[in-house]
Amino acid sequence: MRVLFVCLGNICRSPTAEGVLRHKLREAGLHGRIEVDSAGTGDWHVGKTPDRRTRLAAQRRGYELDALRARQVSPQDFASFDLILAMDASNLQHLERLRPSQGKAELDLFLRRYRLALDEVPDPYYGGEDGFERVLDLIEQACDALLVELEGRL
Repeated sequence: MRVLFVCLGNICRSPTAEGVLRHKLREAGLHGRIEVDSAGTGDWHVGKTPDRRTRLAAQRRGYELDALRARQVSPQDFASFDLILAMDASNLQHLERLRPSQGKAELDLFLRRYRLALDEVPDPYYGGEDGFERVLDLIEQACDALLVELEGRL
């Protein structure tokens, strides 16, 4: 089973989701059975680490993101991944346009899939530290629900 998280630049929301889910998979003893990655629809930050504020917020909660590097989503991802979860509707639309006709990956909005209070993970990039904490709150809730789904699929 392979899961890909996607946001705009792959330096805030999607690497946070990748790091949180990796952590939860290790805690559940599923780390080797489910692969997790993240990507951005844009190419501005390819090769860069997640935003410093993202990494600091994650570290305060025990998540390590320093080894992650931004990359851009590619058409091949639709064949490589089983589930591609977008952080917002704009990125979901971009993914739907990029998706090749033979792409097998299931696409969805990450929060909407689990019927949380919001449909989209807000982009914290232009805000303060509280935005990064809010993103973590939402992603942790959704990753808990995603973990239950993934356990059921194995």
